[in-house]
Amino acid sequence: MDTAIYTTAIAGFVLSLYTLYIEYQLKKNTSYKAVCDINDRMSCTRTFSSGYGKMFGISNAYPGFLFYLVVIGLTYYAQFDFLLYVTVFGVLFSAYLAYLLYFKLKHFCLVCNGIYLVNILLLIFVWMHR
Repeated sequence: MDTAIYTTAIAGFVLSLYTLYIEYQLKKNTSYKAVCDINDRMSCTRTFSSGYGKMFGISNAYPGFLFYLVVIGLTYYAQFDFLLYVTVFGVLFSAYLAYLLYFKLKHFCLVCNGIYLVNILLLIFVWMHR
């Protein structure tokens, strides 16, 4: 089960890094079009560059990949009780971001949904490990 947690956390880490890559490309070139940009309603770049793409002036990707590093570290040190709380927080925060994405922005973001799925899977794997 540890392998499933590690693999899923690494997938979340990579998705968070991809988010930063998109944001970096947008700073260099405002007309940048990411692979996940399908149309106006299904656009990662529009989602990341919206007012909800940052909290306290920091891209949501930074706490995201920090979260996945914490998950990897807690798994390595077999701190599964604490890891359960961390992953519950991750799912609740994902639910908040999903609410903003679907009901405030009225967008669909492939990368965001991938991250939501990763967080749900992490919670399931940690729960099964206990």
